[in-house]
Amino acid sequence: MSRGSRVNDGIIRVNALTKDALSTARMQAQAAVRAVRARKPFLDDASIDLILRDARSHYAWQDRPVPDSLLRSIYEITASGPTSMNCCPARFTFVISPEGKKRLAKSLKDKNISKMMAAPVTAIIAHDLEFWTELPYLFPHEDRRPHFQGKPEHSEETAFRNGTLQAAYFMIAARAVGLDVGAMSGFSNDIVDQEFFAGSSLRSNFLCNLGYADESALFQKLPRFSFEKVCSYK
Repeated sequence: MSRGSRVNDGIIRVNALTKDALSTARMQAQAAVRAVRARKPFLDDASIDLILRDARSHYAWQDRPVPDSLLRSIYEITASGPTSMNCCPARFTFVISPEGKKRLAKSLKDKNISKMMAAPVTAIIAHDLEFWTELPYLFPHEDRRPHFQGKPEHSEETAFRNGTLQAAYFMIAARAVGLDVGAMSGFSNDIVDQEFFAGSSLRSNFLCNLGYADESALFQKLPRFSFEKVCSYK
């Protein structure tokens, strides 16, 4: 069985499973992974093309809304991806209203404003510098908060690294459910943080437009390095 405990913030959290319950949970997890592999040992070429190999970053968008249910699906897929200590520091703000877009436009370089305004959704992908306060819930079998408490540089490095990892999951998830994405870094993080996250522990990483692309704005795909250029064995 699991045990409940009250921590300093007054929130009841679930601790690690113990004894027989832990053994059962581990066996169930192992069986679930084997079942997934049996159902789908690997992705077919068409699926890989969709999410990475032939996928493109998009800059123009159809006037077609993205339903909230699809954004929820993207998040749920993203949340399943691994992070260190299951710390899950990424936070997603979906900017969809004219008012929100106007606020976000303050941070953008001029050439990026039209791209953002035309997209049905622009996600501000951020990370929470105080992610570690949630570790009793996310990583219940051992209290890892002392690894981060009073260590702001370590906390920021961990949040940024794992938040960026989750951002990559997010873009792949969006493509997997039929949306197109266009990540943007041509903006001021300081302005975004002041406009959307003032007084909080959230910090922006980058922006990602979401929607159904207008492919007429695409140009040729740029080169990539060969395996031999960037890979090595030791």
